[in-house]
Amino acid sequence: MIARRKLSELEHALSRQAAVALIGPRQVGKTTMAFALPSEMNSVYLDLESSEDRRKLTEPALFLRQFEERLVVLDEIHRAPQLFQTLRGLIDEGRRRGKRAGRFLLLGSASMDLLRQSGESLAGRIALVDLGPLDVLEVGELMTLWVRGGFPDSYLAGSNTGSAAWRRDFIRSYLEREIPQLGPRIPAETLGRLWTMLAHNQGGLLNASKMGSALLISAQTVTRYVDLLADLLLVRRLQPFHSNAGKRIVKAPKAYVRDSGIVHTLLGLGDFETLAGHPVVGLSWEGFVVENLLAVAPEGTTASYYRTSAGAEIDLLLEIPGRGLWAIDIKRGLSVRPQKGFHLACEDVQPARRLAVSGSNDRYWMTPEVEAMGVVELARELAGG
Repeated sequence: MIARRKLSELEHALSRQAAVALIGPRQVGKTTMAFALPSEMNSVYLDLESSEDRRKLTEPALFLRQFEERLVVLDEIHRAPQLFQTLRGLIDEGRRRGKRAGRFLLLGSASMDLLRQSGESLAGRIALVDLGPLDVLEVGELMTLWVRGGFPDSYLAGSNTGSAAWRRDFIRSYLEREIPQLGPRIPAETLGRLWTMLAHNQGGLLNASKMGSALLISAQTVTRYVDLLADLLLVRRLQPFHSNAGKRIVKAPKAYVRDSGIVHTLLGLGDFETLAGHPVVGLSWEGFVVENLLAVAPEGTTASYYRTSAGAEIDLLLEIPGRGLWAIDIKRGLSVRPQKGFHLACEDVQPARRLAVSGSNDRYWMTPEVEAMGVVELARELAGG
């Protein structure tokens, strides 16, 4: 059992809000975390993928009123968005009787329905907690985490072969079972090819027209499919930083497949040896660092990148509440030396801190303005600062 940092955040949210939504991709550990809550919460668990549990909710208000004194866990809540209106009524009833916190824990594997419905029906009554894959502050094997990714069953597999097999099954499950349940028919083969194309283009600019031409579909369809993968928390679109520097700034988002292990499986890379010789290795590491830093960044942090047509570039910009703008240059090697483009970009945006991040554990000042450190050290500083 790997201790998850988000458990304390989840407990705090339940102590102050009537409903809490714990969202993250499938198989990331949401149900495990729900069962790890203290026993005094005396929870009732319902799996909305189970026909038996769905039958219990034929009259949802009548059934749920029986458990006003207990925490009700509703797993895969996006399968039953019609419940939100019922939950709103029950929460308001409970508030009038002084039951203001710890009523419902909603687990969801997709952000789109969950966030839309909670915004429409549970505004002011729900707190949101994001649970991602394992990160560098939760596990000790940095290289294993990068190669296998952060899904617990993949990371903890007994061998690289077993880990790769789990990830192949995960991808197939999404394409053949999960996505078809979300609405209009989406060809699994086309979506799989797009997902693989995004892995090949890891950290590259998102060009829907070019991808559409390669897939023989329209740019609008590519955009819709990428929206879907982003809503399922499988792909991240990193937006460009908006600057008033008067430069010709690249305005397209960068796209990352969020889990590095999924990137490697989509590209047929089963271990470190094959990954190290593949052209994607540097950008795979970049995406891995981006995801891990964002996983531990303080609430309210805004992430972006900066690039101009003249070659000035910052891999990751973090606007951190109360701590200013941090410019981060990401390199895979044990020693790092930012290129001229990083320094030019920093002159444009004038960050509060300039950082060079690598796979090393060393921390030192490269210049009076640029500090070098490893990804684990920077993650600790972000999380604890």
